[in-house]
Amino acid sequence: MKQELQEKLYKTYPSIFKQKDLTCQETAMCWGFACDDGWYTLIDELCGNIENRLQNVNRNKPKDDHLICEAVQVKEKFGGLRFYIYGGDDYISGLIDLAESLSCHICSKCGNKSDHVNKIDRGWIHTLCTECKKE
Repeated sequence: MKQELQEKLYKTYPSIFKQKDLTCQETAMCWGFACDDGWYTLIDELCGNIENRLQNVNRNKPKDDHLICEAVQVKEKFGGLRFYIYGGDDYISGLIDLAESLSCHICSKCGNKSDHVNKIDRGWIHTLCTECKKE
């Protein structure tokens, strides 16, 4: 993902992307988002929903009892989004499962609807729309 889009996500969701500045011995977020720009909106929506969940659950709890959710790794694997976290709850896990499922129908390059055209490039599977596959 382009640096400017990554930075936008980091700035919008600092509590989710706390691990971005840790070392590679501590987290895989140090490498940023290992996916193309087409899933930016999907990741943004996912993080917004996670943030809403955290705010609602933590509203009346003492600070030391807050639910946390920190991204550990965000990448493309087998043509789909993978969003690995530390913390969270079953609701957040469901949000992530939904986003990962939706990613298989969204072009990872441009963000348009993908008609399940997968391109295998040097062993990597990519979910692409018909137009991006032609490129």
